[in-house]
Amino acid sequence: MSNSLREKLLGLGFKAPEPEPRRERPDRSGKPAGKGGERGPGKRAERAPGNRGDRAPGMGGRPSEGKPAARPGKARAGGRPPRSQEEIDLAKAYAIRAQKEKQERIEAERLKQEEAARRRAAKAQVADLLKDKALNVADAELVRHFEYGGKIKRIYVTPEQLKSLNAGELAVVQLDGRYQLVPAALADEVAALLPSLLALKVDPNAPATDDPYADPRYQVPDDLVW
Repeated sequence: MSNSLREKLLGLGFKAPEPEPRRERPDRSGKPAGKGGERGPGKRAERAPGNRGDRAPGMGGRPSEGKPAARPGKARAGGRPPRSQEEIDLAKAYAIRAQKEKQERIEAERLKQEEAARRRAAKAQVADLLKDKALNVADAELVRHFEYGGKIKRIYVTPEQLKSLNAGELAVVQLDGRYQLVPAALADEVAALLPSLLALKVDPNAPATDDPYADPRYQVPDDLVW
């Protein structure tokens, strides 16, 4: 307010309000500022034990003075150190090799299934081709032995069939465990579809020593166990 207004109020008996005493703010230690508790300029208050600044590193506070905090490194889970470049390259090489072996197994299985399907189809064609064309005689008495699948097998033929078989005019094919006597031309068709089914086809120009069982006089006793 202006001096003239203040003088008028004082003249009417009003008293000027006295200023309130200044309150001292206590410092962080809880003591009022003053003797022994007043902080002078440039003087820092001593921190009481237990302040956040005295907490050990890793306990949520700042590290204590003189002991710089250790910066955490890039450690792997479990506290193990990071892998070296050599270990990384080795792991990559193992992964590449495992993937390659897996693809090779898949490819081998695919080829195996394709071959099995091809053999089934070829066997079905052979069955249709041989239907009602076998020349086997039920009461034939002569035994013609031959090697097939690493074992000695036999088929019963007549004397005329034996001559034709040894001359290469007839042949033997195997289907479902049965040996069928067929013309040589038909045996060639079977061999074209599935070569493993051709059990016997004599080459008349081959030396006799190549097939010791071709001689009609060469007889093996029926009771002989091979």
